[in-house]
Amino acid sequence: MTDHVKKARELFLDGYNCSQAVLGAFCDEIGMDFNTAMKLSSSFGGGMGRMREVCGACSAMFMIAGIIYGYDDSKDDKKKAAHYALVQKLASDFKEQNGTIICRELLKNIKTDMSANPTKRDNEFYKKRPCLKFVEDAASIIEGLLNREKAM
Repeated sequence: MTDHVKKARELFLDGYNCSQAVLGAFCDEIGMDFNTAMKLSSSFGGGMGRMREVCGACSAMFMIAGIIYGYDDSKDDKKKAAHYALVQKLASDFKEQNGTIICRELLKNIKTDMSANPTKRDNEFYKKRPCLKFVEDAASIIEGLLNREKAM
């Protein structure tokens, strides 16, 4: 387990949501202070505000890709296409490991609600919820990308 994956795991176990855990683990790579990263990613936990849409760990993976490899010229269609292809590849890698990037589908056998109230984190939560694995998988996937890019 790499340092970034370990850090993502620690942050999730400390109570940060799935998106915060992944983005926070990569603050050193993205040049963002921890508090800003926590606030930016706070909306994406539980599949975007607990609506069970795109997994927050995936959303953080896409944010990291955007900060490092994203485009800022609205007219650069070539760079846009390359970036969207990268995001699609990251999603595909996550899907290959977990079947989907949709939170409610990832949690299909677990009773969840979409209220705004956070789920209590206790030993039962960690026994029943596979979310820690998704945090680790997303951190590992984005770390693999960064390592491949550094090796080039």
